[in-house]
Amino acid sequence: MLNKTIRQKIARLEAGGRPRLVDLFAGCGGISLGFHRAGFELVGAVEFDPHAAQSHALNFSREAPKHIRDIHARARDITSTEPADFLREHGHQEPPERVVDVIVGGPPCQAFARVGRAKLREVLEHPRAFKLDPRSNLYLRYLHYVRELQPLALLMENVPDVLNYGGHNIAEEICETLADLGYECRYTLLNSVFYGVPEMRERMFLIAYHESLKAEPAFPNPLNYIELPRGYVSSRQVALQTLRNDLFDQDQFYTPPPEPEKDSLLPAVTAYDAISDLPSITEHLNGGLKRGARRFTQLVPYPKKKPLSDFARQMREWPGFEANGGVLDHVIRSLPRDYQIFSKMNAGDEYPAAHRHALDLFEAKLKAMRRNGKRIREGSAEYERVKRSIVPPYDPGKFPNKWRKMERNKPARTLMAHLGKDSYSHIHYDSSQARTISVREAARLQSFPDGFAFAGTMNPAFRQIGNAVPPLLAYRIAMTFKTGLGLH
Repeated sequence: MLNKTIRQKIARLEAGGRPRLVDLFAGCGGISLGFHRAGFELVGAVEFDPHAAQSHALNFSREAPKHIRDIHARARDITSTEPADFLREHGHQEPPERVVDVIVGGPPCQAFARVGRAKLREVLEHPRAFKLDPRSNLYLRYLHYVRELQPLALLMENVPDVLNYGGHNIAEEICETLADLGYECRYTLLNSVFYGVPEMRERMFLIAYHESLKAEPAFPNPLNYIELPRGYVSSRQVALQTLRNDLFDQDQFYTPPPEPEKDSLLPAVTAYDAISDLPSITEHLNGGLKRGARRFTQLVPYPKKKPLSDFARQMREWPGFEANGGVLDHVIRSLPRDYQIFSKMNAGDEYPAAHRHALDLFEAKLKAMRRNGKRIREGSAEYERVKRSIVPPYDPGKFPNKWRKMERNKPARTLMAHLGKDSYSHIHYDSSQARTISVREAARLQSFPDGFAFAGTMNPAFRQIGNAVPPLLAYRIAMTFKTGLGLH
């Protein structure tokens, strides 16, 4: 039955059909967007977070009737969502194994290291075995969808630590299980900065093709070059420590990342390339910005006659997600205590330097007060109140990486989901603006086009962006999928 189903899917693609995609753990749709641009047809997405699910529908179902859009926007718990029911709800009445050609997604890995090879193989015989261990059911659910939908190909994304999680190489174990299901698998580490994204973001990617395709899984060749900072190099080395390379005991599914060659590639896209064409934000410096939720209701026009980098032009003109003369989500946090600190920081400064600047500002404040005849006794309530109004409370020895000022001539460091709580990890390189990045600037650094909309307010949008796979990298991977599927 499996071979017949696979043959039918291959025949449909050979006859000119578009490959049909389901995105699991979809977030707001970074992978979906990259595959959409490559010509894949999105069947649906499974996402637990309500704001991210709404964003996904807002962008990929915007032309659909409202009742269809509402179905797509519904947040879903994959542990209680069966593939057949999911597809039926989206209007597909045929057997579920006939509908989907490609599955993509990045299931969380936290508990998976406690499962191991035996439990994974148990899924093959008992599709509902995931219920025996609720700590690990998310990965098992991904495998359940593969087993039920029988895709021609699949993509899995995760953090590099998935290769060395509690001593387990989770990717290797996943590949062993997929091989039992008839898939040819490979996994590696890719950094988005080598693929036109203005962000240094290292992730594990696993690609699998059904053996009937007779295709070797491959990863896209780099387009850009930069010498990665030491921290990224050492993190990769830690992630790869569990790889077994002994002749008689090796991880057979790992493949080294395609190496970028400095002399043959374009320089990496910088933060300046990515966001310098967006309007300056300075109203916060004169008290024009209040605390509270930021909504995306005001269109901020692009500056006139601002020179565009190739990257900025691509973000404005992404097919199907073109901008409308400006952006709606160019909003920032209100952080009045910190504006002076931001302006004093040098490019690349982290929290210890920021803390020193704050202490200098505090000392200057005390001197100014003394000149005006007001002396405050050290340790008094007034002294502590003034200090709190200027100096952040975090210990610089315990939180060295909490803050960081971007460098205009380099790509940004990794955007994390923690952006949803604060944005100190990405302070704007322009000292005259003295602020953290806006929602739209974060989206640009992650390579979301300006016509891509985010549901909710500022904090949920930051979190969605930080959790996403960069769409440009997803697009490059999607183009290799087309080759693997025999499409041109």
